[in-house]
Amino acid sequence: MALLELRNVWFKYPGMEQYVLKNLSLKLERGLIYLITGPNGAGKTTLTLVAAGLLKPEKGEVFFRGKPLYEQLPEARRYFGILFQNPEAMLFNPTVFDEVAYGLRQILNDPNEVYERVKETIGRVGLSSKYLSRYVHSLSYGEKKLVAFASIISYDPEILLLDEPFTNLSEEYREKILRILLEMRDSGKSVLIVGHIADVPTKYVDAAFYLNKGHLEALNIESL
Repeated sequence: MALLELRNVWFKYPGMEQYVLKNLSLKLERGLIYLITGPNGAGKTTLTLVAAGLLKPEKGEVFFRGKPLYEQLPEARRYFGILFQNPEAMLFNPTVFDEVAYGLRQILNDPNEVYERVKETIGRVGLSSKYLSRYVHSLSYGEKKLVAFASIISYDPEILLLDEPFTNLSEEYREKILRILLEMRDSGKSVLIVGHIADVPTKYVDAAFYLNKGHLEALNIESL
């Protein structure tokens, strides 16, 4: 059974005549890294939002653990980690500590446990504990991306949905994120990366798809 499945999904935005996603199906299994690529405006971000339950398809269904996702919301959201292309779209707390702690405070009651988990996660993405008191607005783009990434892996989601996680990052920051993604894949998580092939280390991808005009086509990974 797939961990997450989009089955015959159709989606269009209100007021639009054209569908962004057309009869689209996709299965995400545990312990695999997936890549969805395609031209700008093809609907890659929309697909991610539908998969996460943030947009509801007009037709078709999204399943999580074999059951309709929308019947499991909002409780199921804790199992999804969503990274947007622009980290500033995710960061809304004043300090790095508050940002990474935000999701943890929804599931942990012990402040000491929250603190230790935040400290551990910040170290995991390669930032020192001195960053905990830093104001988010003072960080560089790469540091903001790492903090946004830390905020979603801190609560150990089962599914990672990442919109262009490597774009505009230095090689150092790219390697830090990649290392964690490989660790999460090896621990049985499911990872979906949306982005351009040139920005993604494709040798670590287990399955790849091309999205264009609302349709999804499997790619030969060996040819990437």
